[in-house]
Amino acid sequence: MATHTLDFERPLLELERQIEEMKRVAGETAVDVAKELAPLEKKLAELRAEIYKNLTPMQRVQVARHPKRPYTLDYLSTVFTDFVELHGDRLFRDDPAIVAGWARLDGTSVMVIGHQKGRDTKENLLRNFGMAHPEGYRKALRLMHLAEQFRAPVITLVDTPGAYPGLGAEERGQAEAIARNLVEMATLRTPILTAVIGEGGSGGALAVGLADRVLMLENSVYSVISPEGCAAILWKDASQRERAAEALKITAEDLQELGVIDEIIPEPPGGAHADPEAAAEALGETLQRHVRQLRKIKLDKLLKRREEKYLSMGALTEK
Repeated sequence: MATHTLDFERPLLELERQIEEMKRVAGETAVDVAKELAPLEKKLAELRAEIYKNLTPMQRVQVARHPKRPYTLDYLSTVFTDFVELHGDRLFRDDPAIVAGWARLDGTSVMVIGHQKGRDTKENLLRNFGMAHPEGYRKALRLMHLAEQFRAPVITLVDTPGAYPGLGAEERGQAEAIARNLVEMATLRTPILTAVIGEGGSGGALAVGLADRVLMLENSVYSVISPEGCAAILWKDASQRERAAEALKITAEDLQELGVIDEIIPEPPGGAHADPEAAAEALGETLQRHVRQLRKIKLDKLLKRREEKYLSMGALTEK
């Protein structure tokens, strides 16, 4: 049974309790309850699929923030092999909010860079809740250039509320670090592939998210600002977050329709946190396919397509 239940998942709780109780009794008494269990499990699966098929934008935000959702280090141990973490920006320090290093994807050497949140208070303080400092983005850029030297694909996994806005981060040039990454990634002479696996928050996400192909897990979100922040600015009321989430167009479906992302990766019923292995399998297969496609494209054509991809975004209308 789920240890962290979202509000809209509460209808599932009673069914889960019944199933758990039936299994417990069966284990204690050695009674065969297979016939009774089957319809309950079927009903639970159908109800879960129905709930997740009709999520509102704000509910998708809740799923993207779920504390049991797989993070970058989880995928590094399931989707990738032979991961070797590299540290530091060679200027100030290492930033644990971003993990990065060499790995293999289906036998291909790649550079993986991703935001990392924590599971508990201690780890969240270490990882700064997945909010990178300037040195985190500078570490990422250093390793992108290292990958460029070996013509190795760069894969970035995005999952952050945003770049850290603290005083120290601003003093060390947070805005410049993000801007520098955007400039350098636009012309990086190796394939870049990005997957939004949770929250894609503002410049903190975009600083490692400018890529030849941008993918999103089905229940992830990608936005210039959080719904709460948007509501507080526009309506002076953070409780208007549902309205803000709808207006921001932050879901994978909205962003694919707008041409911001290239593909949506389906999640298992109940979200990635309900079946991390299935989510990892879907992510791995999609990354492998896109890496194979990108490696076949000549470098000059790849850079030209990358330029055209971002120049074509947005629309201008005149009255």
